[in-house]
Amino acid sequence: MNRLIFALVFIFILVPYAFGLPLENIKLPPGFEISIFAEGVSNARSMTISPNGTLFVGSRAGNVYAIIDQDKNYIADQIITIARGLNSPNGVAFRDGSLYVAEISRVLRYDNIEANLNNPPAPIIVNNDFPQDGAHGWKFIRFGPDGKLYVPVGAPCNICEPNREIYASITRMNPDGSGLEIFAHGIRNTVGFDWHPDTKELWFTDNGRDNLGDDVPPDELNYAPRPNMHFGFPYFHGGDIPDPDFSVGHNMADYTPPAMKLGPHVASLGMRFYTGSMFPSEYKNQIFIAEHGSWNRSTPIGYRVSLVRVSGNKAVSYETFAEGWLQGVSSVWGRPVDVQVMPDGSLLVSDDFAGAIYRIKYNGTGKVEYKDKQASLWGHIKQGY
Repeated sequence: MNRLIFALVFIFILVPYAFGLPLENIKLPPGFEISIFAEGVSNARSMTISPNGTLFVGSRAGNVYAIIDQDKNYIADQIITIARGLNSPNGVAFRDGSLYVAEISRVLRYDNIEANLNNPPAPIIVNNDFPQDGAHGWKFIRFGPDGKLYVPVGAPCNICEPNREIYASITRMNPDGSGLEIFAHGIRNTVGFDWHPDTKELWFTDNGRDNLGDDVPPDELNYAPRPNMHFGFPYFHGGDIPDPDFSVGHNMADYTPPAMKLGPHVASLGMRFYTGSMFPSEYKNQIFIAEHGSWNRSTPIGYRVSLVRVSGNKAVSYETFAEGWLQGVSSVWGRPVDVQVMPDGSLLVSDDFAGAIYRIKYNGTGKVEYKDKQASLWGHIKQGY
């Protein structure tokens, strides 16, 4: 019986990936193509790129990677593991030659990292004052236009009224870890944010609570043009859905509603404003969002890259840009986590399920093409298929 089960798993799950990830399943708007930038990047999560072109990738599996495209052909030549055994080092940010890495309870800094990729220096602890809770403890980090490092602290629960102000917030601090303060409140768990290229104002995704049903509440895209705004958690969800346990005694009007309601339980994670020049002009300064996909919805949704169009400080539409990692109602072969605009204007998408980084480019022909790099069966066995 065990041999039969293994044979079926091999035929239906492993064999298709012996010939490469099935990028032919990805649907994109006309004129776009998708390819593999890097594979074998176990649990690839948040991304940041240095001015020299080194792509740094965090994970929730303990590793941090540096990915090198030495010949500039947009296929990785080297994947270097620069840190191992860390506590969910999901978040990465780069500044002045140093790589910042966010674990659950602290932020580290690796100085002069690009000169020492194969022999990284011991990290410097920037700040270790963050809570140690595993629930929503992994962090996405970025430097803002003000030069401060923004670090979220998720709610330590599905739904609760946290007993410390720092929970369910976005904090910010100076690059040396000093001056830690709360920038925004009432945020269940954001794993992606960016600043509008023109206004320099913060936008961020937020994951809605579970156990209110398949279609409630929505995930959120939020807009925070100033400090000390409160976005409703745990009292109201999606701006207008009272929490059955925590809304009593609270006024909906006291909290900021989302700029755009996203799909319910799509797990909206990384987001970026598109600042490149490769894509058609209608994509300029619009928001790409990596939707990791639902985990407890009876009919799965998400597993895609979505696009929110903005006009001024208003989000005006929400649509699918890339989909196909979910096939039918149950077959999943990839889960987008983060997006990163490359210097040439192409868009990278990380995938922690397939252990890959994809590159989406515009070819200008109006015809979608698919290019894949051969992937080994052993590589996918190591990814857990």
